[in-house]
Amino acid sequence: MTLETILTPKVKEAVAAHFSVDLPVVEFQPTRKDFEGDITVMVFPMLRYVKGNPAAIGEQIGAYLEKEVKIVSGFNVVKGFLNVVIGDAYYLDFFNGIKKDADFGRASDVGEDAMMVEYSSPNTNKPLHLGHIRNVLLGYSVAEILKASGKKTYKTQIINDRGIHICKSMLAWQRFGNGESPESTGLKGDQLVGKYYVAFDKAYKKQIAQKIAGGVDPKAAEKEAPILLDAQEMLQKWEAGDKEVVALWETMNGWVYEGFEETYNNLGVDFDTLYYESDTYLLGKDVVEEGLQKGVFYRKDDGSVWIDLTDEGLDEKIVLRADGTAVYMTQDIGTAIQRIKDYPDVGGMVYTVGNEQDYHFKVLFLILKKLGYKWAENLYHLSYGMVDLPSGKMKSREGTVVDADDLMDDMTRTAAEISEELGKLEGYSESEKQDLYKMIGLGALKYYILKVDPRKRILFNPEESVDFQGNTGPFIQYTYARIQSILRKAEELDVTGSGADSNDDVGRPDGARKLGESSQALHSKEKELIKQLQLFPDTVASAAENLSPALLANYTYDLVKEFNSFYQQVSILGEEDEGKKVFRVELSKKVGEVIRSAFKLLGIEVPERM
Repeated sequence: MTLETILTPKVKEAVAAHFSVDLPVVEFQPTRKDFEGDITVMVFPMLRYVKGNPAAIGEQIGAYLEKEVKIVSGFNVVKGFLNVVIGDAYYLDFFNGIKKDADFGRASDVGEDAMMVEYSSPNTNKPLHLGHIRNVLLGYSVAEILKASGKKTYKTQIINDRGIHICKSMLAWQRFGNGESPESTGLKGDQLVGKYYVAFDKAYKKQIAQKIAGGVDPKAAEKEAPILLDAQEMLQKWEAGDKEVVALWETMNGWVYEGFEETYNNLGVDFDTLYYESDTYLLGKDVVEEGLQKGVFYRKDDGSVWIDLTDEGLDEKIVLRADGTAVYMTQDIGTAIQRIKDYPDVGGMVYTVGNEQDYHFKVLFLILKKLGYKWAENLYHLSYGMVDLPSGKMKSREGTVVDADDLMDDMTRTAAEISEELGKLEGYSESEKQDLYKMIGLGALKYYILKVDPRKRILFNPEESVDFQGNTGPFIQYTYARIQSILRKAEELDVTGSGADSNDDVGRPDGARKLGESSQALHSKEKELIKQLQLFPDTVASAAENLSPALLANYTYDLVKEFNSFYQQVSILGEEDEGKKVFRVELSKKVGEVIRSAFKLLGIEVPERM
């Protein structure tokens, strides 16, 4: 039970007893570091209901709480702020209640309605790049956080495996590939196909330049370049089911899927189900017809179908072209409905897509609501900003993107270089070192991206992310490893309570600390650390509600900072009092467990040694 839950009714009782007022709400905030206290009751908001001097009101409420509430050991009033001091027994009670709870921070009950989280959703004409990495890490982490908050969750992606951009890679491979394959080149399949997407663009630009040199208008030259016309013809053949084109499409997409799978495995993410645009691009047309009958859509004179959203502050949006072909909005409407048919327990969806699509999703969600789908009330766009590099923006067609595989390899190499410089790996075998380098490198990459609010743009600096100091993944990983080292030494010294099967009653002299019995006062650093642990469940819930792994990442950093302050100022294994020593080992162990649990929700591993 939180302090707010315990104190709220008692504060209301105090106000009723002293002022004969039924206070509707009580506001709290953490006590400032420079004042004594654990939680602060805000007196100023009460002045709307209670007449009097705020300091005097605070004194009367504080005296009532100290007398009537067992856990309150004191108070002080600074102007309109009532700082309440909570006794150590409350914190010991809390800690003894969670120290053996392996699921601490996770909701115990799972709701009936599931959430489907879509992320990645790449095109099959190029490998995953840095921008995809932010998308994938956000979507995967949000799905894991939702699961921890008590939601059944399905992870999905829709693979964009059709369209003119796919045909560009196919045509370039036909023209310039000489039968190359992943096996003959040693390239991952997605990288090989991406190579020909770049080759198409080079050939296309060359033909445009030739036409312009021959006197053709630049815009006309772009439309009339022979290689583009050939790609458009190939798309028409694919849509018509041409066997040769479809066979090439299946072959090259197969290469890409194998490449994607390798990247996802290296990144440590997965999916429960996959959708393919080649299967979904015709969906939604029947829904448009239903919407026309309901009056949700209207047909223009040319036969095209639209929806008017001007009353909602948006504009008119086409959902079916005059020739009867679908637009992307039509597909997305149909795909959303199909997902609910496939997974009837889904009560909402999260779309992890860049912020350039903000308007699209406003329109999509509004259309689905107007069509009468109840689950449309629970649709969310996990909108995120772009990822930039110090060298500038990335462009796929020009081959200037940062390949996801290359980036992961670079992060591992950077982690290796820094670790070797610090000289922290004595006694490691070469394979152990490589595993650790990868863990540190990927941890640095993931944490650097996830610690930033999703809506904000990121300037990604690889070297900065692998720093072993400050708000970085390696700093948190190093602290976790330090805790594991303490626990190993505690076990060697046979410090009671360090093992998984420790008995609460063993090794407890007169100063023993069990469930509120402690006659020994908590050190201020112990108390602050327990207070930080208390925040973990609410942080998980808040991260789920806000679809923001950043809240969890930065909570973990705050926890680690608090532990390091505790470690530097309080003796753990050197403590002479056995009861204190046992308690501090157990406290360290729980902090380590929470770090590991939080990082798991972020998709980051932690090392036992470092």
